[in-house]
Amino acid sequence: MKCLLCVCLAGALGVVADLALSNVMQSPPMQKGISVQMAVTNNAVPMPEADDANAWIVAVVRDGSLFFGTEKVTPLGLADEMKTRPRNREQKLYVKADARAAFADVRRALQAGRTVWFEAAVLLTSQPEQAAPGRMVPPKGLEVLVGVPSSAQSIVLEVSRSGLPSPRLTVNGAEVSEAALPETLNRMLQNRSEKIVVLQADGQLPFSQVAHVIDVCRGTGVKVAVDMPEA
Repeated sequence: MKCLLCVCLAGALGVVADLALSNVMQSPPMQKGISVQMAVTNNAVPMPEADDANAWIVAVVRDGSLFFGTEKVTPLGLADEMKTRPRNREQKLYVKADARAAFADVRRALQAGRTVWFEAAVLLTSQPEQAAPGRMVPPKGLEVLVGVPSSAQSIVLEVSRSGLPSPRLTVNGAEVSEAALPETLNRMLQNRSEKIVVLQADGQLPFSQVAHVIDVCRGTGVKVAVDMPEA
């Protein structure tokens, strides 16, 4: 009886081990990356593909240094590095920026993506939520358009320095508070088939402040097109 019990137990452990090995073999390799302190947002959506080993990720660290994957690159060399890597048309560009990095440095990463024909990019952010025990929270992000589409009508949201903890916001030149921004955008866009706002942000603002404004816009269902000033 004891022998039979040992055999059954050994067999059960073998099945568990086989299942565990199978799960490991079936799980895609995780993306290795650069650690940054990401901005916290509320309306980002899951982007599990950002964890794939072949995901296109540009990291922007606090001092403005850029990394393509784990390789440090210069702002001028980033687009050249992108051109050497094959990609399929469905692949997204993910930008993982430090919350304290200047927005100008984040915009350089977006500009590089634009030169290799990315029409949109995902700004990866952190979410104020706790993972359930034994579960991992997938990466989340806010998608933005890279550059202004030719079809976009001129609703311009300008984000500039104010000397206060929050930036100054204007919509088509009229100052608006952060609390009033969703209602203002909804009113101005209610009769438009394409709800797009052109974002013009001061490059010296920390990325966290710009990401917060984008987050508010995305929470109202508005697409954000990041204006790319000429170099």
